[in-house]
Amino acid sequence: MTAIKHALQRDIFTPNDERLLSIVNVCKAGKKKKNCFLCATVTTERPVQVKVVKVKKSDKGDFYKRQMAWELRDLTEVDAKDANKENPEFDLHFEKVYRWVASSTAEKNSFISCIWKLNQRYLRKKVEFVNVSPQLLEELPKAEESVPSGESQSVAGGDEDALDDYQELNAREEQDIESMMEVCEYAISNAEAFAEKLSRELQVLDGANIQSIMASEKQVNILMQLLDRALGEVDNIEGKLLSYEEMLQSVKEQMDQISQSNRLIQISNTNNGKLLDEIQFLVNYMDLSKGHIKALQEGDLSSPKGIEACINASEALSQCMNVTLKPGHEKLMAVKQQQHLFSELRDTFARRLTNHLNNVFVHQVTLLHMFQVKNTSSCLSLPGHDQSSTLSQHTAELTLPKHSPLHRDLLRYAKLMEWLKNTQREKYEGLSRTYVDYMTRLYEREIKDFFEVAKIKMAGTSKDGKGKFATLPRKESALKQETESLHGSSGKLTGSTSSLNKLAVSSSNSRRSQSSSLLDMGNMSASDLDVADRTRFDKIFEQVLSELEPLCLAEQDFISKFFKLQQNPTLGENVDDSDGTVHSRPPSEHRHSISEKDMVRMMMNKIFQSIETELNSLIALGDKIDSFNSLYMLVKMSHHVWTAENVDPASYLSTTLGNVLVTVKRNFDKCISGQIRQMEEVKISKKSKVGILPFVTGFEEFAKLAEAIFRNAERRGDLDKAYIKLIRAVFNNVEKVANESQKTPRDVVMMENFHHIFSTLSSLKISCLEAERKEAKQKYTEHLQSYVINSLGQPLEKLNHFFEGVEARVAQGVREEEVSYQLAFNKQELRKVIKEYPGKEVKKGLDNLYKKVDKHLCEEENLLQVVWHSMQDEFIRQYKHFEGLINRCYPGSGITMEFTIQDMLEYFSSIAQSH
Repeated sequence: MTAIKHALQRDIFTPNDERLLSIVNVCKAGKKKKNCFLCATVTTERPVQVKVVKVKKSDKGDFYKRQMAWELRDLTEVDAKDANKENPEFDLHFEKVYRWVASSTAEKNSFISCIWKLNQRYLRKKVEFVNVSPQLLEELPKAEESVPSGESQSVAGGDEDALDDYQELNAREEQDIESMMEVCEYAISNAEAFAEKLSRELQVLDGANIQSIMASEKQVNILMQLLDRALGEVDNIEGKLLSYEEMLQSVKEQMDQISQSNRLIQISNTNNGKLLDEIQFLVNYMDLSKGHIKALQEGDLSSPKGIEACINASEALSQCMNVTLKPGHEKLMAVKQQQHLFSELRDTFARRLTNHLNNVFVHQVTLLHMFQVKNTSSCLSLPGHDQSSTLSQHTAELTLPKHSPLHRDLLRYAKLMEWLKNTQREKYEGLSRTYVDYMTRLYEREIKDFFEVAKIKMAGTSKDGKGKFATLPRKESALKQETESLHGSSGKLTGSTSSLNKLAVSSSNSRRSQSSSLLDMGNMSASDLDVADRTRFDKIFEQVLSELEPLCLAEQDFISKFFKLQQNPTLGENVDDSDGTVHSRPPSEHRHSISEKDMVRMMMNKIFQSIETELNSLIALGDKIDSFNSLYMLVKMSHHVWTAENVDPASYLSTTLGNVLVTVKRNFDKCISGQIRQMEEVKISKKSKVGILPFVTGFEEFAKLAEAIFRNAERRGDLDKAYIKLIRAVFNNVEKVANESQKTPRDVVMMENFHHIFSTLSSLKISCLEAERKEAKQKYTEHLQSYVINSLGQPLEKLNHFFEGVEARVAQGVREEEVSYQLAFNKQELRKVIKEYPGKEVKKGLDNLYKKVDKHLCEEENLLQVVWHSMQDEFIRQYKHFEGLINRCYPGSGITMEFTIQDMLEYFSSIAQSH
């Protein structure tokens, strides 16, 4: 250990002006043993700094290095683990706890003792030593080994003891010593003589001191006498103080009695004040004014002032009944009497309010009914009018009656309904059921009449000015049966069915098909009357939805305000009351608000239970009149559903229109499926040329109509899907008809129809059909080329066969210059074939070809000149190909065709002009 101390002092601490006082060999507790040294050091310069340094051997093991250092002032606690038993473990508490295990208990004790001594000497804040033997703290650390000579400072514990015995002189002491030494000249040269002189002077001073003490004895006696007198005076003062104390004792007793009396008075005053507060509390919060009592018992519920007085009285009554009583109040007789009075007033006013509102419901609904019946009766009394015409006149503008006056009159009672809801829930629910029952009958009658008129107007759109339908005829009985079934599904007005039957009879000569098809779309769209009918149907359907939407929203808003049912409260959001105040709804009310929302939905479903049925019936009628009406209905219904969802996704209107939208979408899909089915069932005449197929032109008209209807529509995706289905069906059925055609060549059918499809898709620019547009162009080009090639083989048939044989020999391996030696393809045979096709014969063959092509092609597509120009290009290409074969296979023969390219151009031009 001595060698280690020496090495550490020399290599680590001496260069840093530090002295090593104690060292202990340790390792960390609970980990793999990696030994290091903890060293207690002090600096050699003032002020002295005391540190605990951790020193560790380097990885190579040839020298020591300083790894970590802590200031002793940062040490808060030293825990030796056990004060009675030998234990090498100890803890040092700095900013965190460091747990160590010493190599021996002696080294640990020596190190802890050194830390204690340094703490006592240099630190103001004392370190706490735990589980350390008191004897260890009293002993000084003993030096085990000393540093060899040559070192400037010792590291043993005895050096620290020498530091404790030494006491430095202050400045005054140094000055006195210097003055004394200046008086004696030999103070420095002869220290013994100087010491003897100082000793003699000290003896002289001691003797003088004794003499002065003896001379002051008289003064001491005088002082003692004065002290005796002072003690006597003190005794007199103590006697007087005792008498004063006895007098004050009696006063204290009297004051105690007065204090106790004051305390009792204060307690009485406090009790009286509390009692007064309780009485004032009960009087202020449980006293109802006579005016409020009179308003609750006799207030006029029909006048605005009376209603306002009743509202104020009911609110005051609720405050009195809902006041939070303190413990014991309910046992007071006055409180019990007041609560009984409040209960009677509440029950009395609740009965009055319920009866009055029931009468208001009956009166208002009866007035509305009488007003409608009166107007209807006045129309019915006119001569020459049946009930269907009366109904049409009564609602000529196709509008539903507005109930805003009824709502406005009833909303005056909204706060009273809220009071009734909070106090008498059963009566509140009874009033809700009464209102729903009366309004259900009223709305059912109005909605039924409204839809009957709408159906009559829709049925009128299916006729032209002469009472005839625009397209395919059908039997009168079928339309009559459909009309009866449609109107029978939603209820009948008196005479309305017979009126529709008369309408069917009057138009029995010629009727339009109730299910339009792509096959007759061309004729339908060409008629301005069809466009007008569909536009009129669209307006009627839009008007029906536009009338229903504000009606439902107004009724739902009224129900929410009148019955105080919150529609859209969410957790933690602000809720706007009917009086305009805004408050935050607490989370605890969220579950109750959900039931209120369900209650609104139930009331709306009951009141407007006939709307969904009537809408479905109206949609069925529109689909019967013209299946393409489903396009209009899908767009309009989608827009209204989207609008309703933006206002309130959970509203009755949004839910109902969403259900009806499913039916409309199903009719739309059925319409598309019907068009596809009719394409598959198309039959083409075997005796006439095919031309442009009817479902091809029908698709064009359908697309134009659909693009006009679905412009900026929300359900554009549904139309795109229908486009894909229809165009694929058109493609498949064009090919099917082309394969079955006997009169017209397959290539002509494919070429003309795909050219028409390509032109249609190019003009409409439908983005979802871009791939089909390119496919149509490709098919048109392929079949045009095929038709041209196959047709050109006929005017020069033998010449074509000859050169095909030449090409076959070359393909078999015969060299081109040796083909002329083949017997069937020698020069003489070539001259014979060429002589058979002089220019005159070629022109004659081309003229016949033109006539044949003209017979194949239809006039509406106007492709004759295109085909003829393509044939001219192909013929020139073949001519050049034949000349090339002659030059390669018959070189030097001088054989040429009987006509030139210029001749051919003149032939084609003259033939086209002549026709």
